[in-house]
Amino acid sequence: MKSKFYKLITRNLWLKVTSLVLAVMLWFFVVSKGRSVVVMDVPIGFKDIPANLEVVDSPKTIGVTIEGQERLLKKLRQEDIRAIIDLSNVKKGKTFLSVAPDNITVPRTLTVNEISPQTINLMIEEKVTKHVQIKPIIIGSPLQGFLIKGIEVEPKMIEIKGPESAIEKVYFIRTEPIDITGITSTLQYRAYLNLNNKNNVRVDIPEVDVKITIEKVR
Repeated sequence: MKSKFYKLITRNLWLKVTSLVLAVMLWFFVVSKGRSVVVMDVPIGFKDIPANLEVVDSPKTIGVTIEGQERLLKKLRQEDIRAIIDLSNVKKGKTFLSVAPDNITVPRTLTVNEISPQTINLMIEEKVTKHVQIKPIIIGSPLQGFLIKGIEVEPKMIEIKGPESAIEKVYFIRTEPIDITGITSTLQYRAYLNLNNKNNVRVDIPEVDVKITIEKVR
């Protein structure tokens, strides 16, 4: 019985081996057929940064090579991919972090083949707060025969927050320009704060009340 079974297995052995090899090659061909790759610039996001620290300088995107079925890659949108870096262990100062495929979130049917660069550098600073004065910006003049008697701002001071290097350079916050051209009576105005050119500086109150008292010249 054993002899018959052995003869059955070994009969036309090379033919059977060749058939198996061809079957494996055909399987790889079918699986790989229609596959392609695409390179995308993926926005970088951060999570779990310590409450007292802040990222002040970092790359905005990272290059990711993604492989998958061509028909699926054509439907791929940038918002379908995320690069999330864990910052729970970072310290103040310049930090270098490795980026691995585990940091890249892609649809389940796709794979991440390559990341460029594989290391990113960040500048981490301490988060601080400070109270500064509000400076109303007035443009124009009242109608002839009238003058500005006084300018009041409420609140007079405001708390700003952000990374140490940005906050230490700020001594006051301006309002948006308030045009009083041709006015003849007291003006109450709710003005937006002007944070242009103050990168990474944040406020909790975006507006202040400005009262410009106008008086007729006697």
